[in-house]
Amino acid sequence: MNDSEDRKTEYKEDSLTLLGAVSLGTGVMIGAGIFALTGQMAEMTGPLFPLAFLSAALIVAFSAYSYVKMSNAFPSAGGIGMYLYKAYGGTLPTAFHALLMYFSMVIAQSFLARTFGSYTVQLLEAGDQSLLVPGLGIGLLLVAFVINLSGNRLIEGVASFIGLVKIGGIVLFGVVGVWLADNLAVDFTRTPSESTTSGFLAATALGILAFKGFTTITNSGSELKDPHRNVGRAITISIALCVVIYSLVGLAVASNLSLSEIIATKDYSLAAAAKPVLGKSGLWFTVILAMVATAGGIIASIFAVSRMLAMLTEMKLVPHSHFGMPGPIQKHTLVYTVVLGLALTAFFDLSRIAALGIIFYLIMDIAVHWGILRYLRQDIEAKAWVLITAIVLDLVVLAGFVWFKLTTDALVVGVAALAMTLILVAEKIFLSRQPATESESDTDQESA
Repeated sequence: MNDSEDRKTEYKEDSLTLLGAVSLGTGVMIGAGIFALTGQMAEMTGPLFPLAFLSAALIVAFSAYSYVKMSNAFPSAGGIGMYLYKAYGGTLPTAFHALLMYFSMVIAQSFLARTFGSYTVQLLEAGDQSLLVPGLGIGLLLVAFVINLSGNRLIEGVASFIGLVKIGGIVLFGVVGVWLADNLAVDFTRTPSESTTSGFLAATALGILAFKGFTTITNSGSELKDPHRNVGRAITISIALCVVIYSLVGLAVASNLSLSEIIATKDYSLAAAAKPVLGKSGLWFTVILAMVATAGGIIASIFAVSRMLAMLTEMKLVPHSHFGMPGPIQKHTLVYTVVLGLALTAFFDLSRIAALGIIFYLIMDIAVHWGILRYLRQDIEAKAWVLITAIVLDLVVLAGFVWFKLTTDALVVGVAALAMTLILVAEKIFLSRQPATESESDTDQESA
């Protein structure tokens, strides 16, 4: 196989349906949002954590406006990478912020993998779980890698089936949890000292991770049927579903566990909440549901993020090496994505993985809104006040989250700053060695 063939991507138009796209988006959102973030958010903001989920939903509603507008105008397999390219061209801001999005999506995979491990070990009578949790997560990533090698039809079929199962299962968990609770009064035995404004903002920022999976849908633009309409529809449907589901489950958890219990079991709080009202059968049901949900989320996330990196490579915005691997470039980026996810799963815990992910994501999100406001607002008929509101809200929660982490875990902020600096410097060097002009027609994979 010659080099030109080896560097081709493989995008199949009309290979994803609206239901498939919704399943991909909710697959990432539900897996990350409910099963591990509930306890972490409660630790940050105390009894206000259900409100933090609603606050995050409000911010995401403003944020999603930009992506719906852009996807309706420019549906692309490059998703956010292409949106940044439309705004900033083949420049350093495009490459830097697109890579922040890429790494935030890889981090989301690791977050899901560790969550899978944390829930699965609840069914095992294991003493030391320090190696078992990441080990199970690594195993799941490898299985997801094999499934992603098989192509879109299998991925959509698996994601759609898992999506329906987990939505139904989580709704059932929420309804039964609320129904069987002694009362719906939220019984918190203590309010942590961190329950401050910065704590609430930090919890809201983490809550955004529970919704950011909608961006997975944008990377399927070239493969979705009628993408000019259906990308935006899939985003809207996915977010609306998750708002309802998160509110129901949050109430169920808060009604069955004290704040101290939620914090103590923060990596598997839904399983802990099921046990008091449903006993061992409830524990098994919730753990199996978590395993299915996180597995589906990883499959969907790998599907989208590897295609985004492939597009960035074709746009000549990131370096690429085959390392002797045969096949198209999408297969190579799939390998890179999984290898990075394996490393993060092995060496980072859930709280730090989540912290890195939200810092990268919010900075990228601000860049998208600003790019539209500055360069594309007239072209896509976007309202300036919505874009400005989205930017302000992102800045507020980002500042609150960084301040909170500086006072509780400064190391993760340092790691994030160092990683962003390395990405920026490496990209500046790489782009300085590229030809000054690139033809957009060579890279644009938009659908008709």
